[in-house]
Formats: sequence, structure tokens, C-alpha cells
Amino acid sequence: MAGNSYGTLFRITTFGESHGEALGGIIDGCPPGVELDFNLIQIEMQRRKPGQSYIVTQRKEDDEVQFLSGIFEGKTTGTPIGFIIPNTNQKSDDYSHIKDTYRPSHADYVYEKKYGIRDYRGGGRSSARETASRVVAGAVAKQILKDIKINAFVSSVGTIFIDKPYQDLDFSKTENNAVRCPDLATAEKMENYIKEIKKQGDTVGGTITCVIQNVPIGLGEPVFDKLHAELGKAMLSINAVKGFEYGSGFCSSQMKGSEHNDLYNSDGTTKSNLSGGIQGGISNGMDIYFRVAFKPVATLIQKQDVLTTNNTIIEQQGKGRHDPCVVPRAVPIVEAMAAIVLADFYLLNKIY
Repeated sequence: MAGNSYGTLFRITTFGESHGEALGGIIDGCPPGVELDFNLIQIEMQRRKPGQSYIVTQRKEDDEVQFLSGIFEGKTTGTPIGFIIPNTNQKSDDYSHIKDTYRPSHADYVYEKKYGIRDYRGGGRSSARETASRVVAGAVAKQILKDIKINAFVSSVGTIFIDKPYQDLDFSKTENNAVRCPDLATAEKMENYIKEIKKQGDTVGGTITCVIQNVPIGLGEPVFDKLHAELGKAMLSINAVKGFEYGSGFCSSQMKGSEHNDLYNSDGTTKSNLSGGIQGGISNGMDIYFRVAFKPVATLIQKQDVLTTNNTIIEQQGKGRHDPCVVPRAVPIVEAMAAIVLADFYLLNKIY
């Protein structure tokens, strides 16, 4: 199976399945001498882990990272950093009922057709639990990028949106509620809506906005390795992501050039920032901001028609522990993938 690695100089390879012995990864290309704060790494893992509130899956995992190599006396050595995250709360029997069926909008069918075999326990390799390894790599990347601030937050759930620009939000409030929305009044509406959706045995989607500040000018490579293109690829590689837009995004298609151009100030900054901090695929020093759309979780605790391995249609109800809305737990994943992209470009930029 290819496609398990991401990055050029700062490169992460992940391994493991949702209900295997452990997840893990290898971070290659991390510079030597980076003093790691292991507490900060574990905090990032706590933000992503299951079972943290009523509105997410109730699977209980400590998600404690065990580092195996590449670190000596608290500092990186420049050699590959190996780590594992043990799975301690698997309930594989929850998935025995789907052994011979393909769930709607899951990877079950295509995995089996592509590989001739699939791990049906929680989706195996296609499970969003794989993203735990990305969060570890992202937490290391953040410590390379100490001056760069990366803040992601839930900006919508279903049809409930924050109606303020990000400049008017206090990012320190993001972690003050289960939804991870810095606008507390909107967060309360989102949480109540997710609770209602959960009672119905249904799921709902949403969006996450990410704001990256203090980015130096010059990150990104023309022509095919543009910064926004790599951010888009990184975000679209996250489970359940259906869309990515940066800066003015799709709204730019409705504007005139005279409305959309970011005019310069004498110091090289721009009066507006519809470019989203990126021009010609290269960071221009302004805030980078983008939005990521997540679909509703595909597993419903409702009866649905499913396809069997014998090519018949039967009715089946989802079982197990699943998120009614994935976006609250995806916030640290979005931040992690953004950090991995920026760390890679940061190291590439140091070559020139």
C-alpha cells in the first residue's frame, strides 16, 4: 500500500490500524538539537483523543505517545524519530456485523476491490484513528516553528455559523467548550444541535477555519509545489474532508478585480488580505487563513440499506462508538497538518 508518507524534507510516515495493537509513525528530516516539550505533545494528543466529551465518540483511549528513537536527553538527534501510540480500548466485536457488508460512504467496498482484503474492524487503515500519528508529527513540527502561531477552530456546524471575522475572535477561548468554537454564544448553539443530532442516531458536518500568523515571506515553491496547493492536499488527506478554500476562496469568483486586488502599503504589507497570505504560491507575510469542510460521519445509529459481499441489498443498523460530528476533534488534526506543511517548506527555504 503506497501513500502512507507525506513531506519532502520534514517527512512523516504513519502505520497501524484502528483496532490493531498500536498506531505509530516515523518522522524523518527533523533537524538535530530541537528541544522537545513532551507535555505539549501530549496536550495535542488530549485535544484529539476520543471520549473527551458527550458530543464525541465514547471510545476511551489514553493516546499516550511512546518515543522509540531519534531523541536523546530531550533533544532531537537528526535521525528518524520513531513512535507508537498503543490501542488500549478496542472493541472489535462492535464491527463483526459488517464483516460481510459494505457500509454506505465508507471505504469498505473500494478497499476490498483494490486490495482483495480489508480489515473491517473500525475501518482498519481507513479509520480516522490514523490521524493520531499526524498529531504527534504536527506537535513536533510546531516546536520547529516556534514563532509561527497556528490556530484552528470550528466555524460552523450544520447551518450554524460564526458571524464574525476571525480578527474579532479570541482564540484563547477555543478550548473553553466542547465544540472548540471561540465564539461562546455560537458554541452553545452548536453543542445543543450536536446533542439533538446524536439523540436521533444521526450525524452532521461542519467547517474548521485555520489562521496562521507570523509566517515569514518566501515559504512555498513554484510551480507545482505552491504553498496553498500543499495545504490543500494536506487538508484533503484528512478523513471526511470534502472541501478546502483559502483567502477569499469561492467568493472571489463573484468579485471584480478592482474589488479583489490587495493593494500594497509602503512597507510591503497589504491593505486587505483577500489573497489569504499567499501570492504566486509563496507566503507574503500576511496572515494565512483557510477553511476546511467536513462531511457528516458516515456511520449512523439508524437503519440503512447496505450492500453485501454477495451483491444483495439488506437493511443494517450501525453499532459501536462513533462521533455524531467530527469537527470538534478534527481541530488539532487541521493544525497538525498545517504545521507539517509549514515545517517542510521552512526547511526547504533554508536551503536557498
